[in-house]
Amino acid sequence: MNEARIREQAKRPEDLSRLFLERANAGDVEGVVALYEPEALLVGQDGEMLIGTEAIRRFYQQLLASRPTFSGETQPSLQRGDLALTSTRFTAATGRAATAEVARRQPNGTWLWAIDKPNVVA
Repeated sequence: MNEARIREQAKRPEDLSRLFLERANAGDVEGVVALYEPEALLVGQDGEMLIGTEAIRRFYQQLLASRPTFSGETQPSLQRGDLALTSTRFTAATGRAATAEVARRQPNGTWLWAIDKPNVVA
């Protein structure tokens, strides 16, 4: 489908993790990228700092190319004003993993990730 299609937006910080799981499992790279602010920071594999939409898109194009399956448990967010800490706990064949993200409330009241570290526990 067209990149400009209307997608559900995160009304609460916790929605970001749920939307990520849905979109990643569908192989929807653009839908995953839409969960990030335009200048967001994503810590890639080997600690590489990926900044901005294009770098994040390239990361997810590569990651989702093999159509992996993601399952995880969204953790309650910690919110203070327009910032929130979000996290998802994953159980993989290789053991436990967890994410840590900083989400920011946008001017329209929705939430987007500003900082994402997908592997804080390996």
